[in-house]
Amino acid sequence: MSGTSLDGVDAAIVETDGHRILGFGPSDYRPYTDSERSDLRSSLGQWYGPAVDKAAELVTFAHAEIMSEFEEIDLIGFHGQTLAHDPRGLGTLQVGDGKGLAQALGVPVVWDFRSDDVAMGGEGAPLAPFFHFACAKWIKADEPLCFLNLGGVGNLTYVDPSFDGPEDPGALLAFDTGPANAPVDDLMQARLGLPMDRDGAIARGGTVETGALELFLAEPFFNRMPPKSLDRNDFAEMIRLVQELTDADAVATLTGMCAAGVVQGMEHCPKPPARVLVTGGGRHNPVLMEMLRVALDCPVEPVETVGLNGDMLEAQAFAYLAVRVARGLPTSCPGTTGVKALVGGGVVSGVMR
Repeated sequence: MSGTSLDGVDAAIVETDGHRILGFGPSDYRPYTDSERSDLRSSLGQWYGPAVDKAAELVTFAHAEIMSEFEEIDLIGFHGQTLAHDPRGLGTLQVGDGKGLAQALGVPVVWDFRSDDVAMGGEGAPLAPFFHFACAKWIKADEPLCFLNLGGVGNLTYVDPSFDGPEDPGALLAFDTGPANAPVDDLMQARLGLPMDRDGAIARGGTVETGALELFLAEPFFNRMPPKSLDRNDFAEMIRLVQELTDADAVATLTGMCAAGVVQGMEHCPKPPARVLVTGGGRHNPVLMEMLRVALDCPVEPVETVGLNGDMLEAQAFAYLAVRVARGLPTSCPGTTGVKALVGGGVVSGVMR
């Protein structure tokens, strides 16, 4: 998995039959260099051209490099790097050569997970919810709960584990909550030359500008009913809302915007969840986590509290989804992406064992 934070590639092994999680194996992380991250940033929002071609080569190479270290793998799920996401218009674009990856590694690869969903009227995102359902079963959850992924973009999955399968109507509701780490990362890079607000150190010294926060929540996206999804740069104007603020106040305000989007999104849950389990880089930001704990009426905890790996959950999700695709099982449904019918999106390259 290479996500919207553009930090690097996560790779993780999952043992699964496509329904249940049977076990978790080793994982690894391959960071992007400053040069690679710069190349990826320059290709964001583009659909074709030399920058896109260069990004595709870079992403394929980075994934091949890290996955070549794993042994005894039966199948690879390769998400690729999202450069542009416009499901109601031009579609969705995840670059990376799954066929070339299969040839290089000698292992079949499932890739292009999102296109079929978008072609059938879905948002094409988020796609991890079916795996979140399996995780809820794995931890033996007996009450509705939420998985909150705080990467570049935030997304929420409401899971009711009383249902037998993720495709059952009412088992899942999923949607993007709004921007998460991406605006903070972009501002930190532009102003201070740093990749992120590590440990919320800058935000902790600032004050949230309520006027900017109100303008943010007035965006039409927040009036749309879920399922709904975002491109990484859909809220790029957030930077303009805080451009007159000090570094600390600007970062605190952008962090507050992330939390506010989540809080508003929680109102869509069919039932109050017993807990919110947080995954992705945002869970490492104590300022953001405290904002969520203060605003929500249930415990907000990193997924590690239930024995899951919040750094690898997305990578594990696409390993799990790859098995579902290979076995002809759906990977999204009306409750997760708004698609009209159950979809098992993905292309299989290479020969299955």
